[in-house]
Amino acid sequence: MTDFHTHILPGIDDGSRDIAMTAGMLEAERDQGVTRIYATPHFYAHRVSVSGFLEGRAGALAETRELLASRPDLPEVIAGAEVLYFSGIGKAEQLPLLCAENSDILLIEMPFSQWRSEMASEISYLINKRKLRVLLAHVERYEQFQKDKSVYREILDMPLTVQINAGSFIAPGFRGRSRQKLAFRLLSEHPDCILGSDCHNLDDRRPNLAAARVAIERKAGAARLAALDAFTESFLG
Repeated sequence: MTDFHTHILPGIDDGSRDIAMTAGMLEAERDQGVTRIYATPHFYAHRVSVSGFLEGRAGALAETRELLASRPDLPEVIAGAEVLYFSGIGKAEQLPLLCAENSDILLIEMPFSQWRSEMASEISYLINKRKLRVLLAHVERYEQFQKDKSVYREILDMPLTVQINAGSFIAPGFRGRSRQKLAFRLLSEHPDCILGSDCHNLDDRRPNLAAARVAIERKAGAARLAALDAFTESFLG
């Protein structure tokens, strides 16, 4: 089982604060049956250069893989990034360097605001001109900001893949129920999608794929869960 979206590398973003927390998060993933993890720290173009980000990630990844060398029981960790959309992203030359390791998969976080037509143009350019496989991070978190849903629908209709956070299927509290309903609707509308924990720590945003899988199997059925797994493995290769 694969967890594509995590903030598990130590000390690089608002995720794991140190290698001890990283070890605990990896243990939690292992205990839930995860064997492969994509480490996707935040990349903010307005804060850091691509080279600066890659240097920081390399250090955190090296520390993590040193841990893994002595802990063969823990999941494999693959380098990636969660790239916040920025104006000009379509033609940004170094963007392929932020794709998941040894792939053309680019995990993009869209703005938590009204989407504009130029955003659709840039995402389309990435897909059709640059031939990148765009994966939209935690797609269920954007709809509430779209007073006008036309661009939102245009982007989701593109030949891209959506990622849904595991926590949205678990739905704690009253507000969580509306997000859970949306998550299951998106799961129905996008048969080919990816499940990710988007874990940041061992407290309020801990690894939680197992609980989400139970919820999906209970509501959507074992066949839907199996199809989700099959697509994930096919998509990631």
